[in-house]
Amino acid sequence: MLELKNVSKFYYNNGIIASGFSKINLKLNMGEFIVITGESGSGKSTLLNVISGLDSYEEGEMYINGEETSHYTEKDFEEYRRKYIANIFQNFNLINSYTVYQNVELVLLLNGYKKRDIKQKVLEMIDKVGLTKFKNTKVSKLSGGQKQRVAIARAMVKDTPIIVADEPTGNLDVESAKEAIEILKKVSKDKLVIIVTHNIEQMEQYATRIIKMHDGRIIENTEVKKVENDIKPEESIYHKITLFNKYRLGIRNTFNIFTKFALLFVVFLFIAVSVLAEYASFASLENELSKQVYSNYFQDLSPNRILIKKQDKTPFSGEDYEKIKNISNIEKIVQNDYFLDKYIMLYNDDDINKILSGIFVSGYVYDIGELDGDVDVGRIPENDEEVVILASKKHYTISNKMQELLEQTFKISTTNSYYEVAKAKVVGVKYNKDDTDYTMKIYLSPNLLEKLNKSINRNFSTIKYFFNGKYTKINTFSVVPNSNVEKGKAIVNDDLKYQLTKGKITNQTINIYVDNIYYQEKLDLGISGTYTKKNYTKITGLEDFNGEMILINPEDYDYLYNKQPYQSSVYVKETKNIDETMQELENIGIAPKKITDFKVEDNMAEKQVMKIIKLIVTLTLLFVLFFISYFIIKIILKSRNVYYTTLRILGATFKSVKRILDIELFTNSSIAYLTVLLIIGLVKADVLHWNYVAKLVSFLTIREYVLMYIILVLMSRLISRRFARKIFKKSAISTYNEEV
Repeated sequence: MLELKNVSKFYYNNGIIASGFSKINLKLNMGEFIVITGESGSGKSTLLNVISGLDSYEEGEMYINGEETSHYTEKDFEEYRRKYIANIFQNFNLINSYTVYQNVELVLLLNGYKKRDIKQKVLEMIDKVGLTKFKNTKVSKLSGGQKQRVAIARAMVKDTPIIVADEPTGNLDVESAKEAIEILKKVSKDKLVIIVTHNIEQMEQYATRIIKMHDGRIIENTEVKKVENDIKPEESIYHKITLFNKYRLGIRNTFNIFTKFALLFVVFLFIAVSVLAEYASFASLENELSKQVYSNYFQDLSPNRILIKKQDKTPFSGEDYEKIKNISNIEKIVQNDYFLDKYIMLYNDDDINKILSGIFVSGYVYDIGELDGDVDVGRIPENDEEVVILASKKHYTISNKMQELLEQTFKISTTNSYYEVAKAKVVGVKYNKDDTDYTMKIYLSPNLLEKLNKSINRNFSTIKYFFNGKYTKINTFSVVPNSNVEKGKAIVNDDLKYQLTKGKITNQTINIYVDNIYYQEKLDLGISGTYTKKNYTKITGLEDFNGEMILINPEDYDYLYNKQPYQSSVYVKETKNIDETMQELENIGIAPKKITDFKVEDNMAEKQVMKIIKLIVTLTLLFVLFFISYFIIKIILKSRNVYYTTLRILGATFKSVKRILDIELFTNSSIAYLTVLLIIGLVKADVLHWNYVAKLVSFLTIREYVLMYIILVLMSRLISRRFARKIFKKSAISTYNEEV
C-alpha cells in the first residue's frame, strides 16, 4: 500500500536546516495495526504527517499503490488525503461549537455526500462508538474520552483505507484510552491503521508491527503478528462539496459562536455606516455647492418650479388655470410669475440721495393670500393699499428703523428708475424663520398686483407711434393713463404740431403700437388736445412738468397693458414626479419648462475639485477600511484557524473553504447592511429622533444603497479570499501549527 525509500524531511528556519527524519525505508500494508513509538523529538509525528500527506518531504520517494509522489503538488496531496486518509489527532481537532452529530457529519458534507445519504450513516457510526445519547450534545460539553470517540467516529465514517492517529490516547485516562484503542483495532482488519504514541505499553497487545524511532531514524521495525497482504485498498468515494452543503456550513458557521458573530457584525456595521456617512457628507456639500447658482433672468430657482405658457401662445384664461389645478402633483399656481424673479422697491422720496439715506426696502412680490399665519409686529392689512413685509429679524431696517417703517406710506417702483407705479402702506412685519436669510418678501393685494402687472408689461414692451403718415421719432415718450382724457382720445405735447406741414394737430390721429415677447397690440386715438408748460397742470392735474408723455384714458391704457398672463409658474409637491407632471401639462395644451434648465452654475471649478477630492477620499477610505476590517476580522477568525485548517485536513479544497467563508461573511455583512437600512428607516419615520442623521440620509438614493451593498459584498469576498489563501499558503500541518 505505502512504501518509503530513503525518504527524508528537513525544516528551514532563518537559514538553519533541521532534520525531521532521515533516510526512512518502510513498507506499510493493508490490515496492519502499526505502532510508531520513540521519545519526544525522534521524528515519529513528522513521519506520520508525511505518510498522511499533511506535510511534504525533500528527499527519497514515497509510493502510494506503486505510484511515485515526489512530483506531487499540494493539490495532489489534498486529493490523496480525500481518497485514502482519515486523521485522528491528540487534541481531537473537533469543532467545539458543533454537536457530536455535526462533527461526524462534517467530513461527509465536505466530501460531497448529499443530505439524504448522510443521516443514517452518521447515526450508525455514532452508535458504534457508544455516543448515541450524546448525538445532539455540543462537543465542548463532553469528556476527553468522549471527544476522542467523536474523533474516531469522524475518521471511520469517511471510510478511507488508511487511518492515522497521532497520540490518540495522550489526553485520556487509562479506561478511556483502552476503549479508544479497541475501537481502532476493530476497524484495522481491512484497513491500514498507523498510530504514533510514546506509551507503547497501551498499544503492544493490539499492534501487528512496532516501529521505534530515535533521532530521526528507525532503529527497530518489529513484526508482532503476521498479516495477510492480499487486501486491496479501496479508495474513499468522494465528490465535490455540493452548493447546498456549502451554504449549510456557511450559515451554520455564521451563528454557531455568538461572540464571533457579534464582533463580525460590528465590523461590517462600521464599514456600512462609514461609507454611507462619507457619501452623504459629500452629497450634502455638493448640494450646498449646487445652490450656488444664478440665472440671468430668474431669481427663484426652486427645483419644484415649472414655467408654463400655452402651446398656442394665447393668454391664460380662468378655465386654463382650473385645468392646471386638477393635476394632482400641482401645489400652487403663480399667475403673474414675473414677481418671483424681479423685485420691487418701496421708497419715500424722489431724491435719490434722500432715498438711500432714508427708508428704502426692496423685495420679491407675493399675493397677500399666500401669507402663512399672523404677523409678528403690526397688523394684517385691511384694504388694498396695505402691505406686509417678511424679513429677517436681523435685517438692518427691521432691527433699527421699525418705527419709521410701520404705518408709513411708500411709493412702489418695479425698476431702479424709481418710476412710481402705486402707493402702499406697510402695516405689518413677519419674521423669517431663517435669521440668516436677508431676502425680503412683500405681500400685496390683488389690486396692487394688477397695477404692477401693467407696469411690467409697459416696461418690457417696445412702443412705436404712427403719426402724420409715418412712424415718428418720439419713441422716448411714455404712454401715461390720465382720467382727464376721454376714451379713444389722446393729449400730446404741443411740440408735436411741428411735425405737421398743414392742418391742426387736434384733427390728427395717432396710432400706438405695443410689441413684446408675448403679444402685439394697436390702439388708434384721436388727438383731442395738447399741453404746454403753461397749461400742464390744468390739463393733466399733475404738478411737475414732464414733456415726454402721451396721455390716454385709463381704459385705453388697460387695453394696451392690462393683459391676462401669457406666462405663469406652477410649483409641484414632489420633484421626483416632475417629469410626469410636465407630461400632464402638455396633454392639456401647456408648454412647460423646468426652471432648473435655466440655472448657470457659478462654481464649476469648485465642483470639479470636489469630485476629485471625493474620489480620493472614497478610495482611501475603502482602502483603509479594507485593511482595518481585514486585520480585525483576521483576529476574530484567528480563533477559527483550527476550524478551517481542520476543514482542509478533512478534505476541503481552497475553493470550498473560500466559498464557505464567503457565505459566512456575506451572511454577516448582509445582516449588518439590513440593520443599517432598518435604522435609516426608523430615522426617516421619525421613530428615532436623530436630526443630523436624518439630514444626511436625505441625500442618499437607491443608487447609493445598492452601491453600498455591492461594496460590502466585494469586501467580504476579498477578505475571505485573502484569509483562505493564508490557510492554503503552506502545507496543512504547517498551517495548523502556526497562526494564520
